[in-house]
Amino acid sequence: MVAAGRHYGCKVETCVPYDPESKGGSESTVKVAKRDLVPTQANLLEQYASFAELVVACEQFGVKVNTRVHRETGRAPVDMLAEEQPRLHVLPREAHTGALGQTRSVGDDQTIRWGSVRYSTPDGHQGKEVWCRVVGDELVIVARTDTGLSEICRHLLSTPGDPQIRDAHYPHHPVGNGPRPPRPRARTAGEIAFLALGPGAQRWLVEAAAVGAQRIRSKMASAVELAAHLSNEQVDSALLLAATAGRFDDGALVSILDHLSARRPQLELVRADESHSAQPGTGAWEVTG
Repeated sequence: MVAAGRHYGCKVETCVPYDPESKGGSESTVKVAKRDLVPTQANLLEQYASFAELVVACEQFGVKVNTRVHRETGRAPVDMLAEEQPRLHVLPREAHTGALGQTRSVGDDQTIRWGSVRYSTPDGHQGKEVWCRVVGDELVIVARTDTGLSEICRHLLSTPGDPQIRDAHYPHHPVGNGPRPPRPRARTAGEIAFLALGPGAQRWLVEAAAVGAQRIRSKMASAVELAAHLSNEQVDSALLLAATAGRFDDGALVSILDHLSARRPQLELVRADESHSAQPGTGAWEVTG
């Protein structure tokens, strides 16, 4: 408290216990807040959905009472403050760090730990010290930036085992902290020619490898030969349909190309899996008892 007082250029005066005259102003402020702002059964219990809404209500209430004419002085506090302000001590540009909360170090993964929970921070603060404090149901993180101390992010408070990680804090990662999609890498001339057909060919190769399709190399070579007779765009579109539908059997690509060339209407796409089988049912066995 003494350090904060010196920072702001003021002296901390203590109050006498049970002496309304020496601390009437502070007690009156608490009374007003309880009466007009704090949610109770009698007034605003259901008005605030979050602590942030209560903060906004306090700011609006402050504007209301500071612009209202005081009964004793006959003047509004905001008008009196305008006259007193030139005589007041100039406040420091930055707030005392005691008002910012507790310090935490940002790790290489751009996170800080608060209450056994990890919270992400924007890029550029790795290895630096930040200040954290709880405001209602949010964790406020403040850091020293080029313009001084400023808030860099807020998170809703969480519980251990449920880290709060925002993808926006990791712009250099394609999909945040999630798994990255596989990217085929061509090593032979045949692979280079196949992947050059387009994104459909890349999707087909990834899906075919994931399901363990057989004779992938020979099917890739056939697709390149078909593209030489037709066009890369046609074959690439057919490969994309084959990958989406899970069609990696022999002759699937030629069948899809025939369908597309005949300009037949494309019906609802059905992916081949256990729920769509061409095997006949066993209903006829019922007659055998």
